Amino acid sequence: MYQTRQKSTTKMPIPRKGTKYVAKALSHPQDSVPVVVAVRDMLKLAHTAKEVKEMLKSKMLKINGRQVNDYRESIKLFNIFEADKPYVLSLLTTGRFVFEEAKKKNERLCKVVNKHLVKEGKIQLNLHDGSNILTKEKITVGDSVYLDFENKIKSHVPLEKGKKIFIMSGKYIGYHGVIKALHDGSVDVEFDDSNAALDKSQVVAL
Repeated sequence: MYQTRQKSTTKMPIPRKGTKYVAKALSHPQDSVPVVVAVRDMLKLAHTAKEVKEMLKSKMLKINGRQVNDYRESIKLFNIFEADKPYVLSLLTTGRFVFEEAKKKNERLCKVVNKHLVKEGKIQLNLHDGSNILTKEKITVGDSVYLDFENKIKSHVPLEKGKKIFIMSGKYIGYHGVIKALHDGSVDVEFDDSNAALDKSQVVAL
């Protein structure tokens, strides 16, 4: 599955000029990086798609601890991608995706974007990267969780005053700040040299 270079997400750090087509991520194409682009174009661990496929055959690549089987598989924001070493997918202040060496190599950060009551009194949490987990913990939409590679909650970070946050979208994308106050649908954020009122959907608690 391919898409024209011009229609690919501007978050992918690839030249706007070049071959007409680029690989399209299997899911969430506007908010993820396909493995082939990650390995070849961003991490520079291969020169061609053929070399990336050879890495797949050698079982060298993983996403959140799971073996990658297709070079178009999606790496989403805060996912842990293992190649020569573990990386986490993040965002620059330019709005482009970037891989950083993972500090928590066996955990990934997820933002809770929705939740539903299911059977046996459990709550299904819908997370920003499209994954879902079941829990009995009291977790609110907008909070964050750190998950291990078995999708078990390692820690819970509530969205509240004083918490450090990362900006996922909007004018301040890629910036870090601290919550100074919360309102119904927004948060007041303090940066090093300024302040801003942002929609809760734009921030993730760290």
